Amino acid sequence: MFVPLLIQIYDIMKQLILFANLFVLLVSCEKLVPSLPADDELLDGPVEGLTSAQQAIFLEGDAAFNNQVFTAETGLGSIFVATSCGTCHAGDGKGHPFTTLTRFGQPDTNGNQFLNQGAPQLQNRALPGFTPEQIPAGATSSKFTPPANTGLGFIELVSDADILAMADPNDADGDGISGVPNWKHIPDYLEELDNTISQNGKYICRFGKKAGAYNLLHQTVNAYNQDIGITSVFEPKDVYSGLETDPEVSTQVVNDVVFYLQTLKAPIQRNQDDAQVQQGGQVFINIGCENCHKQTLTTGFSSVDALSNKEFHPYTDLLLHDMGSGLDDGYTEGGALTSEWRTPALWGLGLSPNSQGGQYFLLHDGRATTIQQAIEMHGGEAENSNIQFQNLSQTEKDVLLKFLKSL
Repeated sequence: MFVPLLIQIYDIMKQLILFANLFVLLVSCEKLVPSLPADDELLDGPVEGLTSAQQAIFLEGDAAFNNQVFTAETGLGSIFVATSCGTCHAGDGKGHPFTTLTRFGQPDTNGNQFLNQGAPQLQNRALPGFTPEQIPAGATSSKFTPPANTGLGFIELVSDADILAMADPNDADGDGISGVPNWKHIPDYLEELDNTISQNGKYICRFGKKAGAYNLLHQTVNAYNQDIGITSVFEPKDVYSGLETDPEVSTQVVNDVVFYLQTLKAPIQRNQDDAQVQQGGQVFINIGCENCHKQTLTTGFSSVDALSNKEFHPYTDLLLHDMGSGLDDGYTEGGALTSEWRTPALWGLGLSPNSQGGQYFLLHDGRATTIQQAIEMHGGEAENSNIQFQNLSQTEKDVLLKFLKSL
């Protein structure tokens, strides 16, 4: 009887040791698994307050934007820039020089004279058997680095009246800042937003480096067509042949992607209570940056309650400003001058390296590789702020840059 009892005790001890080892292994693995990044360290994710039905549409749009990779069999090309939306907007952040777009063919406000030669966008890649586009002789061009996507639904809902209230075309206040909206004709398929203001058949556009797109449907349809060579019911013309084709992406998918872009959360500022960040924010105001990079805007009414009548902090006025000869690329869109660029939103700036290979590629074409370089390349209407920045003490510059990196 004694031997069987010893065997039983031995078996129990083995099981206890096994359980102990498993426990240690689980604890060790938990330590090895990285913790999820904080919400303010990510640009993607939905705005808070969506209904369950809206969250479902958001996820459909997310999948179409980030996971749908087009091939020759599903409509890619024949000439194109990218094979998916997410190619140019990793993690919904800024693009990289590898994904930078080239626009060409409009040296003034008289319209693009090279539309029959592939303008306005260069499709620099092609399927086997086809030849990528080249910029035609005589056409001016500019490179556009893809912007971050987050918070776009808030920007879409800023009223035209609010944009016009920020404009000062004749510099009436004498501060050297004379921002203007980009008035453009828009495609027939677009539905006007509430409280839209028109002028001689043109409408205020707000998306893109030159504010060349009216709303997120306009932006999305253009991106499918010009970036991936994909036709839709909204834009049925094939970029290679110039002929109208059957839709290569469904209206439902386009609408899902638009909703996804509309309901991406706004970037969350980090270290807001840090004394140096707060000091940097005051320096930002003192040297005049806030004259164009407006901190606070508000949305109008939206059928999506999470976006309706909300105050938000994008650091842009959505207006065109003359940035001087150093940033004049000889190319424009709509009524913008070649040296005019829409004020880019600064929110999410500090997270830009996450999608740009660990470093910055700033300004419209990524030519600035640090925030300080970007500031020092400001000319034209921003020249005075640039001079004031260069006259700051090193301590003041440091807190300003810390503030900007917190956005």
